[in-house]
Amino acid sequence: MIQATIDLEKALEMRRNGALLVDVRTPAEFADATIPGAINVPIFSDAERADVGTLYKQQGKAEARKRGIELVSPKIPALLEQVELARQGHSGPVIVFCWRGGMRSLAMTSFLNLAGMHARQLIGGHKAFRSLVCNFFDTEQWPPIYVLRGLTGVGKTQVLHKLVEQDFPVVDLEGLANHRGSAFGALGLEPQPGQKMFEALLWERLQQLEPAGYLVTEGESLHIGRLRVPKRFHQAMQEQTSLWLKASLDFRTNVILEDYPALDRLRDQFEPPIRALKERLGKQVVEQFVELLNAGKWEELVRELMIHYYDPLYLHTLPKDRIEIDLEPFDTGIQRVAEALVELVDK
Repeated sequence: MIQATIDLEKALEMRRNGALLVDVRTPAEFADATIPGAINVPIFSDAERADVGTLYKQQGKAEARKRGIELVSPKIPALLEQVELARQGHSGPVIVFCWRGGMRSLAMTSFLNLAGMHARQLIGGHKAFRSLVCNFFDTEQWPPIYVLRGLTGVGKTQVLHKLVEQDFPVVDLEGLANHRGSAFGALGLEPQPGQKMFEALLWERLQQLEPAGYLVTEGESLHIGRLRVPKRFHQAMQEQTSLWLKASLDFRTNVILEDYPALDRLRDQFEPPIRALKERLGKQVVEQFVELLNAGKWEELVRELMIHYYDPLYLHTLPKDRIEIDLEPFDTGIQRVAEALVELVDK
């Protein structure tokens, strides 16, 4: 007899060993947050769920269930086919979840088992996973976190990517947040994930890196775009020695220009963030920036933004406890960073 339910701890273990997680909540619920790696096979559309919910409130559980059956019954073959296709490449069972382990995941688990696909319903649903993530960031004690800092354009993110290639335990917060972490950080990128999904992705990355015993990341403010770094994790980032990366203004300008491809197509999107700097820099300076923008003088604009805005902002927070590393030339600079990290870890 196949056990039809599974608890969260066992489900996450089986996910690492090839199980397929199926989130049967609506597309809107899935877009807000899910368990990393899960696919969405919604039993109800957003409108259908609202319809069933309204019926539940107005006429009770029995009528709502009848309506749910009417809506789902014609979809069953397509739902099964979608899961069957997604199972390819997965060696474990199918683990099904909804919000709190209720009727939606129970129904899909039953359909799958009747069709001969080994499936289990996640006890507690996504709510249990969300509680696990919240508790983790409220109580976890993290290992040492070594933080790369430096002026805008020095190439901290590029350094992180090179360190990943060398198997250093890197947490790319900007990558997880899908934002470059500046006033212009969202330009040219897809929308950021929701806050809950960002925390879930960060939780997963930290689980992957736990055996290393230390972490490497890039210095960030508490907010990355519209997302907030979990407070206790951000505080832990302030407690270790920082690696202060240095490079010339020309080097940094080139890094910025490479980080924003197809700048001319983004020109209209640059003006609002530039004008938002008026309170800090004054109207005259901002108008000069806008003139450079309209003229397409990107290199000059980037240099002026760094000189007048970004450099004073970052130099004000220059950490006292730091190791300074010259990144030029870049390949040699990467090696210097790697050697500095190895020395810190050895100590």
